[in-house]
Amino acid sequence: VQLQASGGGLVQAGGSLRLSCAASGRTFSRYAMGWFRQAPGKEREFVTAITWSGRSTDYADSVKGRFTISRDNAKNTVYLQMNSLKPEDTAVYYCAAARILSSSGNVYDYWGQGTQVTVSS
Repeated sequence: VQLQASGGGLVQAGGSLRLSCAASGRTFSRYAMGWFRQAPGKEREFVTAITWSGRSTDYADSVKGRFTISRDNAKNTVYLQMNSLKPEDTAVYYCAAARILSSSGNVYDYWGQGTQVTVSS
C-alpha cells in the first residue's frame, strides 16, 4: 500500500482544514487507517484512527470534539476534518495503514510522506 497525504496549509486559529490520504492498491479496504503528527522538536504522536469498515474510531484527547476521521473505501481515501484549529495543532501530519486499529505507531506497516499544517495565532 502506498499512501499520499495532502491538504495541509496555513490557517488561522479557529479555522478548519481537511486532510486527505489517497492509497494505492486493491487491499486498502482491509486496513485500519491512522493519522499521526509530529511537531518540531517533539516526538510523533497519535491523532486518530479508523477501522477498515469505518465503524470504529479512536481519538487522542487533545483533538476529541474538534477532529473527525472518515474513509471512503470506494475511493481508497481517508480524510481528517480538523475544526477549531489551535496553534498547538501545528505539525507535519502523516497517514498510516495497519492491520488493526491502534494508537501505537509501531503497529502501522505503511506511512505516507506527510503534509504540513501550520496554525497561526
